[in-house]
Amino acid sequence: MEKVEGDVELKQPGTAATGPTRVRLRPAAVLLAALALLGTGCAQASAAPAPAAPASARAAAPAAAGARAAVRPPRADTRALPGSAAAARAPGGRHRARHQAARRPVARPAGPDAAGRCPATLGRIACVDLSRQLMWVQVGTRVVFGPVRVRTGRAGYVTRTGLWHVYRRNRDQWSTLYDVAMPYSQFFSGGEAFHGLDGESMYTPPGSHGCVNMNTWDARTLWGILRSGDPVEVFGRKPGT
Repeated sequence: MEKVEGDVELKQPGTAATGPTRVRLRPAAVLLAALALLGTGCAQASAAPAPAAPASARAAAPAAAGARAAVRPPRADTRALPGSAAAARAPGGRHRARHQAARRPVARPAGPDAAGRCPATLGRIACVDLSRQLMWVQVGTRVVFGPVRVRTGRAGYVTRTGLWHVYRRNRDQWSTLYDVAMPYSQFFSGGEAFHGLDGESMYTPPGSHGCVNMNTWDARTLWGILRSGDPVEVFGRKPGT
């Protein structure tokens, strides 16, 4: 290479016919060519593949990922739980929630009808429990009278069980059959009635001839509560009958 007036002159070998060829390059072109060669070397160096990880490290990676998954507790899926917020927001969710609430049994308070023997869907109803010799009046599940002690029919005259209705009322009833006063009588099944009884305890055996006896003050209170047409439920069995 020979320097000619500030330019760089390169001699390249030629053919036998033409001889060597001279190429003139300016200094700026030489500098750009050198930078291009350096850049190509960096790119090739950066593109070189990284050394592979040891086989033991590759085998340990899945085990570590499984351990992390086992530590994380599973999330509970509450989307299908009845009554959840997501269920209520779903199409038709509110309708299903109301339907499920309507099907739930009504909780009865601890009272004389905790066993649910007397209907709670007939409004005001008189309930007679022959087994316990008790009588009360309830509206739904709310007791509005009693329970009070009563005396029902003796053996051979047992008070009839079933659902009846008050059909006749007489404040000053007199029994011509047994020649006895029946104050505040309210008849519900043939000749059987609620009525007061003076001079005898409700615990005195053997019992009535089918009527539901009670103290006269209780019969008077019951007179002011029941009305004609009110249902009467008689259930159970009197001991000894």
